[in-house]
Amino acid sequence: MSQYFELDGRTLWNPSNGAARLFLRQVAVFEAELELPSGIGPMEADESLIDPVAFRMFAAALLAQHRRTSHGVMIALSEGFVATVVVLAERAHLEIDWKSVDLAMGNGRTDVQVPSPSTPVSDEVWAAALQDRSRELSRFMTY
Repeated sequence: MSQYFELDGRTLWNPSNGAARLFLRQVAVFEAELELPSGIGPMEADESLIDPVAFRMFAAALLAQHRRTSHGVMIALSEGFVATVVVLAERAHLEIDWKSVDLAMGNGRTDVQVPSPSTPVSDEVWAAALQDRSRELSRFMTY
């Protein structure tokens, strides 16, 4: 058995039951963290419908939060989920404005790692690394 994440009648991802279940649990965690609905509906009859307007806002807020932190553990815990959301957003043809992601949801860094990394990562390097990770992950996300 497998599950379907769909938007406007198009399948964006068809993962196994276990991967879908884990992803949806992570969706709930990040909805609570961001205090924002994801637009990813519940799994009913093996389908989860995605609301493009809410999902676009959720993806933008998620990327902004991910960019604001320099905490190594938080980055490690969220990177796979963020990359998965980027893949789904791209498959949904929802434009990601990488230049406006940096600090889009507020000013300054949050959840700073102590001691902090010696060299801050530039916006371009950060975006390129996340785009590379999402492209790599996309190869394993059948649809």
